[in-house]
Amino acid sequence: MRCKIALVVFIFSTSVSAQSLFQVSDFTAENLFSTNIEGPNYRNGKLYVVNFSKDGTVGIVNDKGEVSLLVELPQGSIANAIQFNSLGEMLLADFKAHNILKVNMNTKQVSVFCHNDLFNQPNDICINSRDQLFASDPNWKEGTGKLWRIDKDGKSVLLKENLGTTNGIELSPDEKILYVNESVQKKIWTFEVTDNGELLNQQLFYEFVDFGLDGMKCDVKGNLYVTRYGKGSVVILSPKGKLIKEIFTKGKNTSNVAFGGADGKTVFVTLQDRKGVEMFKAETKGKVLKQ
Repeated sequence: MRCKIALVVFIFSTSVSAQSLFQVSDFTAENLFSTNIEGPNYRNGKLYVVNFSKDGTVGIVNDKGEVSLLVELPQGSIANAIQFNSLGEMLLADFKAHNILKVNMNTKQVSVFCHNDLFNQPNDICINSRDQLFASDPNWKEGTGKLWRIDKDGKSVLLKENLGTTNGIELSPDEKILYVNESVQKKIWTFEVTDNGELLNQQLFYEFVDFGLDGMKCDVKGNLYVTRYGKGSVVILSPKGKLIKEIFTKGKNTSNVAFGGADGKTVFVTLQDRKGVEMFKAETKGKVLKQ
């Protein structure tokens, strides 16, 4: 009799857990950010999101979804993406002033880590375990884009040009593959990454027939979570380029995603039409940077 009862309890518990996966809910209230809400990044129990209340700021969100101001950026700067280096410094893609900015998290001092007049507008960034940044750099007016590498000393290196409107960018968990999407062309490309950060062997990974593409993140298994801007969804693609699942959000203009939470399995989604953050629970935790 005891064995039967234990079996029933186990089945019920598993069912409840499965039902909670991929169910979307609000993490913050609406209209707390500007329409340029982007670049979520989770670190040490806090979610950081750009453009809180107005453009040119970074907000910090606690585990209750309450938002406060972290820093205001220099006049003329608007950030679009957030990463952290091995020293715990925050790095921001400043699309407005053609910079990569650096924030000292202790003093909250903001400085220019990298500036290049040849940047169109640094859009999204990812970082490897050697503190090298990879940045997408679209020219929306011309429908073209570039890819840059910014080394740990702040030097920028042009890796690729004459691409489509480069936007979302992410490294595979082993850092050997760089994923880059083109929003207007609706394509995701892969590049092999060499030990010194060069790109080789560009291959088409996945192509959509409608709606735009924006930010992307990998889980520890190498599955790629892609925001479908205008459709209101996040698509999960396997490392082989197979569509695994599509999760539909409340808002339509999904701009980026980040993994976080206590177990690393909460996916935070920024919505530009709702000016807030939604979330859902994934089966697999997000990629962990080996630093």
